[in-house]
Amino acid sequence: MSGSDDSVIKKFQRELAEAKSYAEVWQIVKDTVETSLSKHRVGMMLFLDDLPLQLGAYHPVGTNNIVLNRSLVEVVEASEKSKLVVNALVYNLLLHEYLHALGDLSEEAVRRTVAVVAQRCFGDEHVATVIARKSPWSLLRDIPVAALNAPKRVMQIVKDFEKTGKYII
Repeated sequence: MSGSDDSVIKKFQRELAEAKSYAEVWQIVKDTVETSLSKHRVGMMLFLDDLPLQLGAYHPVGTNNIVLNRSLVEVVEASEKSKLVVNALVYNLLLHEYLHALGDLSEEAVRRTVAVVAQRCFGDEHVATVIARKSPWSLLRDIPVAALNAPKRVMQIVKDFEKTGKYII
């Protein structure tokens, strides 16, 4: 990032606050990675599934898929008044898996990189950076255990997640 860091940070902060869909948060993930690491990949697909709560998301190596824990997002949505916090959670989970999809398979290295990207693109005190430093599970601290148990549903694909302009075969 260059001398216009403040304007870039404000732009990303505004975009995350205003994001209304997984696709919009995903675009921010891609833009922040491109801005801070000069890396990108196209053609990713997002699936929502009810996973154990200790698993936020995963990227099956060798695929273009990210599977996001729908239950975790819904529990945080139900407990949070702020759409920004939910967007910051989704941002962190998707960013983590995107870094795996870009080839970094080390959990420890990816966790560090998530915090670096968030700090560079949102600033030190932004909720996305705080979640990246603490962990997404810090958002579950005050939620009763009973609220964390839900029946398993069918996995769903998120339509129009990434628009590449090309067909991927």
